[in-house]
Amino acid sequence: MDRRDSIKSMVLASLAGGLALQGCKPDVEAPAPVATKPAEGVKWRTAAENAGIEEIMEGEFLNEHERESLSVICDLILPKSDAFAGASDAEVVEFIEFTALDVPEMQNPLRGGLMWLDHESNSRFDAEFKKASADQQKEILDDIAFYDPNKPQSERSFQVNWFSLVRNLTMTGFYTSEIGIKEIGYKGNQPNVWDGVPQDVLDQHGVAYEEEWLAKCLDPTKAGDIAEWDENGNLIT
Repeated sequence: MDRRDSIKSMVLASLAGGLALQGCKPDVEAPAPVATKPAEGVKWRTAAENAGIEEIMEGEFLNEHERESLSVICDLILPKSDAFAGASDAEVVEFIEFTALDVPEMQNPLRGGLMWLDHESNSRFDAEFKKASADQQKEILDDIAFYDPNKPQSERSFQVNWFSLVRNLTMTGFYTSEIGIKEIGYKGNQPNVWDGVPQDVLDQHGVAYEEEWLAKCLDPTKAGDIAEWDENGNLIT
């Protein structure tokens, strides 16, 4: 299994578990991602919910420098290749900003981590993180990308928890986007084709299907058809 497949497996496992994302503090969690809202609002949300989402989407948290730096980080976490799209292709930074606006408790940790990253890059390489070379950027991230899973989050360093948060948001933002969903191959819930009660059960009860009903009700090609009845209650389609 290559790196990309490993990431897919982790994301799918996270989706199954409710997408619980750890933040920089023990009590900070990212919410389940919100689908892109169409112009008229999402129909299954209330007017108040749609208005609230509209307000969030009109807000702004990241400044230009932070947005550029975060874009570099996200693309290092999930880079583009000939075979796969990258984090920027799915507008992951926009997703992270939306999440931070929706969960204000995330804002200080996210901003603080970006400030630490620039300070560390300037100390090591005399350049802010986004202007450092790719090798220099990876060197810094490699120092904070790994941790002992048995060690409580509260005992890890701030920068380790910060990178864990950004990495989780990056993967969640990508694999819940249209691009990421297509890459996974997720098609949504699919109806099962029911082929009727097993013959041995029908024989046991001394009953059988009428040929007309078999043709109308057990034809897989008509599984998506909506049934209609005439005025006397007879099935006509």
